[in-house]
Amino acid sequence: MTPELQHKYERLQAILREMGAVVIGLSGGVDSTLLTKVAYDVLGERCLAVIGQSEAFPAGEIEAALTLARQIGVRVRVVPTHELKNPLFRVNRPDRCYHCKAELFRVLRQVADEEGIPHIADGSHADDTGDYRPGMRAAQESGVRAPLLEAGFAKSDIRVLAKHLGLPVWDKPSFACLSSRFPYGTVISRELLQKVDRAERFLRELGFRQVRVRHHDTILRIEMEPTDFERVLQHASDIVAYMKSLGYLYVALDLEGYRSGKMNDSLGRTSHARRL
Repeated sequence: MTPELQHKYERLQAILREMGAVVIGLSGGVDSTLLTKVAYDVLGERCLAVIGQSEAFPAGEIEAALTLARQIGVRVRVVPTHELKNPLFRVNRPDRCYHCKAELFRVLRQVADEEGIPHIADGSHADDTGDYRPGMRAAQESGVRAPLLEAGFAKSDIRVLAKHLGLPVWDKPSFACLSSRFPYGTVISRELLQKVDRAERFLRELGFRQVRVRHHDTILRIEMEPTDFERVLQHASDIVAYMKSLGYLYVALDLEGYRSGKMNDSLGRTSHARRL
């Protein structure tokens, strides 16, 4: 660990110690897992991890997050969230993420109040500030702390420290909620969320790690790392057959490869990449 990262680590510990007690939204990704690990090391039983059980959350990720919580030793609760009951989420406008996060933070605040815990926190970090993330506005409005951001952590710092602390997800590919698989204006339903989840799960079961499927009505567009193109073509017939069994007429491979937040291209780009 470099002296600079050691300083950030110590700063993170100091922030959490000052908070005294915290509820953390645990998704099972590297960011929230690292935050949970450090918070538990500092606060012990005064740290509670909460996993939101959502239809927009990929199948299997809840159990994976629970396994991580047990490995860390932190107290954990699984609570349902209800994004699909909000028409402002379902209509899928560019501020969709705001409504999704607002629901999650509402649930986290309710749990924190029940537990008598003053603070809630998430895994936002310095790299997020250059992205188009309406969810960060929801966090600010809900009084959600971002200790990793406050301590100056970038994504690369998070991965290095997670590896140093022995967290198995240190190199886990980034993932976003399933609602990010649809072009803005496509109405989100339980059935469509399940459809893209099954499509991505099939590809992961073939051994592809960094993958997104993007739903375009009858067309499924697959994004993955260009280094995987040759291998995906070797599985082309099986992939096409499975995706057609889900109801797609056409299956396309995006030749640009995976890029986080491509669905935001339709919003236009400023000097900062807009990503989910």
